[in-house]
Amino acid sequence: MTTTPSIDAHVVLDVHPTHSSAVTATLTGTQARIAHMGLEAADWTVVADNVLALVRIDSEEPYWAQDAAKHLASEGITVEIAPRLQEAMDEEWTWANYPMPWCTRSEIREVSNEAQKIYDDIRHGQLLIHAHAHDGYTTVAVGTYLGRTGKSVYLHGEDHLRMIADTFDSPAQAMLAFEKTHGAEMRTGPAPLTDTERSAAEARTPLALTTAKPEPAPPAPESVPVYLADAGDHDALFDTFLDAHGDFGKWRTWSDETTHAIHESQTLRIEHVHETQARETAWTVAAYETPVSDRMWVLTATSATPAPVLQELLSNLADGDGWDTAVCAPVDEKAVTAATQPLSDAGWKHTVDGRWIRWTSPTGDAGVLFDAFAAQRLSQTLHTWTIWAGPDPDRPTWTVTASPHTPSSLLSDLSETLAHDTGLRRPRTAGTGRRTSLVTGPPAMPVVAATSAACPSR
Repeated sequence: MTTTPSIDAHVVLDVHPTHSSAVTATLTGTQARIAHMGLEAADWTVVADNVLALVRIDSEEPYWAQDAAKHLASEGITVEIAPRLQEAMDEEWTWANYPMPWCTRSEIREVSNEAQKIYDDIRHGQLLIHAHAHDGYTTVAVGTYLGRTGKSVYLHGEDHLRMIADTFDSPAQAMLAFEKTHGAEMRTGPAPLTDTERSAAEARTPLALTTAKPEPAPPAPESVPVYLADAGDHDALFDTFLDAHGDFGKWRTWSDETTHAIHESQTLRIEHVHETQARETAWTVAAYETPVSDRMWVLTATSATPAPVLQELLSNLADGDGWDTAVCAPVDEKAVTAATQPLSDAGWKHTVDGRWIRWTSPTGDAGVLFDAFAAQRLSQTLHTWTIWAGPDPDRPTWTVTASPHTPSSLLSDLSETLAHDTGLRRPRTAGTGRRTSLVTGPPAMPVVAATSAACPSR
């Protein structure tokens, strides 16, 4: 059995402070030079004493940094990966509008890696560009490899889409063919740097590490009407509820996707589905006359329901009032008035439209809808009540629905919360996440297919 020798070298990999996808490596230890040589051989750039950067034109730095980390670790070098870089390594992403949609993710990475090699050969002076042009869709160029094969090449595309579309035995042959096709648009020398190439060049300078702007502090949450508040952490809210109320037993499904809480009387059950989409039902509350009877009433709430609204609902359930609501009588005017009186007192607009009775907030961004027809269907648990908030009732941000015999006391408490309470919401800011789209590439590839492409045309 062989063991990897331990090397006194420690490498910390982290995201670059000014470049969205680049990675830095900070080296320490008496034998840091070993890690230094290994990273330089993998085309990492020295940007400061014992600091190197991996900067590419295909946004795949996290992937190749992970590959470098594996190689360093196999040599006995200690490698530490910063949490935010680990998140980038674990992220599943792809290019939007990719011009070769038949390629798999791994094939796309191979194509872009070949483009990276061409870019590096040009940058290191191993591929001399004689002329360039624009063919109406993208940049094309002609050049010759120096000291390696001596072959001349016709290049098609930019950045991660650049590829070798044809080869020639001599520079003269290549130039004649290029001039014949692109004579009017041909310009001598290499094309101007693209935005991606310019950004990469800046990220490889020592100044890029010292001029990084500190990340702005997250904006302070603002106080808003409770129905506009953030959803918060529903899982944590449910855990707190269960910890505080021992009369509810907790159990989960075999897949751990759902948590149930059942009252010791077996007549009230709460179901919470984890990790649902914002407008999907995440909560279902059902009450029963006996543990084996049909439901008396049921209430649901979507995943984006604000935390204070959900807190009020759970608090009301913990009090245990009104579970035994009579199911033999229709919902009358008295019950409706009791459930909505706080809204009327707060000046919410009250309208009647056939079977529908509405209460709408003064700003029009929340409301309560009562379906008089559903309320009379005693044998069904139809959505009689709908509480919503958002742009309009047809496009709600969140909803709570309730069947005919949901206790008036519970609905009244929810109405009181909607009418008078406030909650917290973080201001919406522009995201700073990883770029996952760019300008669509040319609609057609060159007549001569690229021999280096990993993903063939179809």
